Amino acid sequence: NKHKPWIETTYHGIVTENDNTVLLDPPLIALDKDAPLRFAGEICGFKIHGQNVPFDAVVVDKSTGEGIIRAKEKLDCELQKDYTFTIQAYDCGKGPDGANAKKSHKATVHIQVNDVNEYAPVFKEKSYKATVIEGKRYDNILKVEAVDADCSPQFSQICTYEIVTPDVPFAVDKDGYIKNTEKLNYGKEHQYKLTVTAYDCGKKRAAEDVLVKISIKPTCKPGWQGVSSGTAELLPPPSSTANWTIGLPTDNGHDSDQVFEFNGTQAVKIPDGDMNRHHYSLYVHNCRLVFLFRQDPSEGKTYKPAEFHWKLNQVCDKEWHHYVLNVEFPTVTLYVDGVSYDPFPVTEDYPLHPSKIETQLVVGACWQVDDKKKRFKVYKDFFPPSLHKGGELHMAQFFRGNLAGLMIRSGKLENKKVIDCLYTCKEGLDLQIADGIGKGMKINVNPSQSTLTLEGDDIDRFDKAMQHISYLNSRQFPTPGIRRLKITSSVKCFNEEACIAIPFVDGYIMVLQPEEPKISLSGINHFARSASEFESPEGVSLFPELRIISTITREVEPEGEGDEDPTVQESLVSEEIMHNLDTCEVTVLGEELNQEQESLEVDMTQLQQKGIEMSSSNLGMIITGVDTMASYEEVLHLIRYRNWHTVSLFDRKFKLVCSELNGRYVSNEFKVEVNVIHTANPVDHANHIAMQPQFVHPVHHTFVDLSGHNLANPHPFSVVPSTATVVIVVCVSFLVFMIILGVFRIRAAHQRTMRDQDTGKENEMDWDDSALTITVNPMETYEDQHSSEEEEEEEESEDGEEEDDITSAESESSEEEEGEQEEDQQNVNRQQQLEWDDSTLSY
Repeated sequence: NKHKPWIETTYHGIVTENDNTVLLDPPLIALDKDAPLRFAGEICGFKIHGQNVPFDAVVVDKSTGEGIIRAKEKLDCELQKDYTFTIQAYDCGKGPDGANAKKSHKATVHIQVNDVNEYAPVFKEKSYKATVIEGKRYDNILKVEAVDADCSPQFSQICTYEIVTPDVPFAVDKDGYIKNTEKLNYGKEHQYKLTVTAYDCGKKRAAEDVLVKISIKPTCKPGWQGVSSGTAELLPPPSSTANWTIGLPTDNGHDSDQVFEFNGTQAVKIPDGDMNRHHYSLYVHNCRLVFLFRQDPSEGKTYKPAEFHWKLNQVCDKEWHHYVLNVEFPTVTLYVDGVSYDPFPVTEDYPLHPSKIETQLVVGACWQVDDKKKRFKVYKDFFPPSLHKGGELHMAQFFRGNLAGLMIRSGKLENKKVIDCLYTCKEGLDLQIADGIGKGMKINVNPSQSTLTLEGDDIDRFDKAMQHISYLNSRQFPTPGIRRLKITSSVKCFNEEACIAIPFVDGYIMVLQPEEPKISLSGINHFARSASEFESPEGVSLFPELRIISTITREVEPEGEGDEDPTVQESLVSEEIMHNLDTCEVTVLGEELNQEQESLEVDMTQLQQKGIEMSSSNLGMIITGVDTMASYEEVLHLIRYRNWHTVSLFDRKFKLVCSELNGRYVSNEFKVEVNVIHTANPVDHANHIAMQPQFVHPVHHTFVDLSGHNLANPHPFSVVPSTATVVIVVCVSFLVFMIILGVFRIRAAHQRTMRDQDTGKENEMDWDDSALTITVNPMETYEDQHSSEEEEEEEESEDGEEEDDITSAESESSEEEEGEQEEDQQNVNRQQQLEWDDSTLSY
């Protein structure tokens, strides 16, 4: 046994957990130069060196020195991923007892435990909750996270998250972030419940899916209505008279004031009015609210306060706040949610330089002049031509955020009480202090009544006070939904180390959907007036008998118990209620108003007495202001329509719509049609028959006053003023024609009778015909007789065609007259058959 066994210096092995076979690279083979001697050239074993090594080495073939390494126990990759130890080979020595056995050098063995996907993903939380504001798109509402206990990257990493709940407007990405795929609506769904699962990279699904609750929070939109006159609304709801906000994204304002969104590329240009050159602006810069106010050049060249700064947390907390700025130069006071703040710092500047630059009021950006034209070239695609000056854009420093109402009131400041009234919400917390409740305690309520603080040292009094805290909502039509509550408690102790911590308490109040009112407009919707009334200074009242009512439908519980009497059912009862209106809009249907010849008018004095404002355009008129339905009825009765050029006017149509709570409740569309009655001039009717003046009888046309009567179709054609007038004129004309025709025929018959009598007298005269010679041509007499008969037949046929429409009685009389006419005509022909040869006649 001269030589030692030989093995490799390093081995790498792989073993799968839950298995004991190790795959080595290179294979475990020991060589001995004493081979092929028995015992001395054979390998009898391998020895492993190391502490707590869960492997052993076994010789498979002594003669070849082949061996294997196997696990002595079940391996777990999650406990230990790899092992390192040393191994030696030894031969059989000189005999069967292994005496004088020789060992090889020590080789290093690295064994890695391969993972098995035995564990499923598990979510870190049992459930997830989040709250979002309606009408917004979120890229990250919340994050769900699952973990996997497997040791390898392949099986321990989560590759996919999936929302199991079908048809929900949400999506989850591979990192577990949930976002909404569309804008959420609180009125459609108050809360969504989603089931989410996870898959590891080995496609093994989570053992249990997780529940995700996403609550929708209705938008809180502070604002006010019905403020006294003198205010200018810079962001009114889009209408026919205030259309500069029509291009801004909005939430349509179905619950309260409309919210306008500015995304950093939009601005609105306020229509020009009486503006001075005072340069003022209110903007946000680095979470500071800055008010800039530059004086007019006429103030002289002296320093005056120009910039007022406020550094407030509310500016950048992404929550809704109510801002009021009172400017009483040089003092400026800011109210945020009813709390006043003084500016710091205040910087001074010179007044403006004299210039002829056009003044422009803009919301959402800064209107300024800059010679660097390229700087604003990028914004040209975002604005209409009305925002360009000379072809160049002067918009910069765009605002990004949401605004719910923006008003300017000049000439008067509001005091703290009015500002608190504007800000204070009509819902909040209240503590009724009675029967000694709250005694010995400090009670504080913030201006918005959203936070109520109690301080005291008696637990029993605390309990009683907490039991009497109430939620108040004084709105006639409260916005439905969840009102969340949070009770935070703290304890003050002499020994802070022994002080206890009281956990938070969360709760909510559910405000149910109120009965929605149905606003109904009724009255006369079709009438006619004479043209003179339209042209008069008073005009024509459009809504003389308008009535506005509002009803709600309630379910009335039966008096008896429904279980005892199955025939008893709930009934619906409609009852009339009274509430305010804030807008009524009169719209012209058809062509727009021509300001040169027609207008809608109203008595402004009475409107100002009621505190109601009016704005009009060629599209119609808008009445705004919070007032009762009775007041709006009186105002609408005052609206008049005038037209001082009614020659081409036959009708006009209008539409009236009223609403409450900024369009939350809208009335029916009440349409009115007014017709114009024109006085027609006498019409001359031409006749093909010549009439003598003494037989023409004047016809007097009488017109009936149709005022106040509904005309079904007073003017089907634009050429004639009225169908009734045309029918009357045609009938009278036809009657006159028939009378004249009858008189003419009677006169003609009478004349023929007189001629016959005269002829008879002439026949009775005695002629001295001693020298008279009479020559008769028989052929000429025959031709004259036949031509006369043909002419008579033609005349008779023509008369028959003209008299087809005559009544039967008239037909009989006309036949008699024709018989007389034929006899007269024959007598005349007989006379014409005689020719006198007066060549030998001497006088």
